[in-house]
Amino acid sequence: MAIAKITGPGLVCIAILVAMLWSCIIGEHVIARRGEADAAETMRAMRALRMNNRREPAASPAGTSHRRPRAHAG
Repeated sequence: MAIAKITGPGLVCIAILVAMLWSCIIGEHVIARRGEADAAETMRAMRALRMNNRREPAASPAGTSHRRPRAHAG
């Protein structure tokens, strides 16, 4: 004996909600994988920048004067 029957519009509503749920789950996986790929690409770019910095010498520092400033006669 059935206590309640599901109507046609109720089944349609359930089907739409299930489809929305699955689209959210699939979308979450896509976003997570894209984020992992972006993070890996960023790490590769950072390593490449570090390697490029090692190959190029740093600029020479500007010469500094070691003279003391003269005291003004007051």
